Amino acid sequence: MAQSVGIKDVARVAGVSVGTVSNVINRPDTVASETRARVLSAIDRLGYVRSESARQLRAGRSRIMGLLVLDMGNPFFVDVARGAERAAREAGLGVMVCNSAQSAGEEADYLSLFAEQRVRGVLLTPADATGRNIEAFRRHGIPFVLVDRVAEGTTECSVSVDDVAGGALAVRHLIDAGHRSIAYVSGPPGLNQVRDRRTGALNALGEAGLGPECLRELPTERLDVAAGRDAGARLLGLGDRPTAVFCANDLLALGVLQAMFAAGVSVPDDLAIVGYDDIEFAAAAAVPLTSVRQPAVTMGALAASLLLEETEAETAPTPHEHQRVVLQPELVVRRSSLPPR
Repeated sequence: MAQSVGIKDVARVAGVSVGTVSNVINRPDTVASETRARVLSAIDRLGYVRSESARQLRAGRSRIMGLLVLDMGNPFFVDVARGAERAAREAGLGVMVCNSAQSAGEEADYLSLFAEQRVRGVLLTPADATGRNIEAFRRHGIPFVLVDRVAEGTTECSVSVDDVAGGALAVRHLIDAGHRSIAYVSGPPGLNQVRDRRTGALNALGEAGLGPECLRELPTERLDVAAGRDAGARLLGLGDRPTAVFCANDLLALGVLQAMFAAGVSVPDDLAIVGYDDIEFAAAAAVPLTSVRQPAVTMGALAASLLLEETEAETAPTPHEHQRVVLQPELVVRRSSLPPR
């Protein structure tokens, strides 16, 4: 295995001191042109690449921002990452993207990795409902911003969407279309987003004079297409099957749609479906999917901007003030929920 080339190797080949090589790399204007050319020639010949991590540790300022999301298989989080990466790149930073896979254990491991790498800060969509992972990470003194989650009971910044309003939008739309028996495919009950969307659904039922018994909840362990297919199979087995279903995200909704197709159930004639997130696949589904749109790219960009603002607070003219940004969702109506003509 070939050994890496170090700054001492460059100094030896160029016939200069290590300090001179460092000046050529970091402060080239302070080195005579002839000496600078000799050092650059040695760097080129040896293929030397400076250790960025070592430089960052010496400076105490990492150029990496961590991003830990629930599921990178969900296009919603890909869009969040796009927004965060765009804002970070404009500030000259990179983003280390990690996937907790909705596991509190994996989340803890990645937060430890971020602490070991001394990242500039972290954007986090928590998987651990107890908050213990966040509490442990807070001890490292690394700034973080919660994404797709309101910072309840903490002082950190957060960027989220009003999921109570989003759940109400979905179910109000179904009620307006004439449905009085609605299923909620909800996902893991420990997730705040899942609970808030259910609260919004119940609020919409109450506004219409309907009781909570009109919402039949079908929880799932995960928020993916396979879990949606399983929920669809359970839905088909119900004796008094609801006429509409609201799903906690679009992947679940697409899985339910697949299950209906396989069973010969017509969507929306026999069952209306509404999803959440409005991922790209929603509009491209066999039956275009009605969905509650979240501004995912904007969410990622805003969260990254808040984190950058906090990490620059030491040199800023005014101190950083933590903010809780709550964005508003939007209902996008497509064929999957339209009433029969």
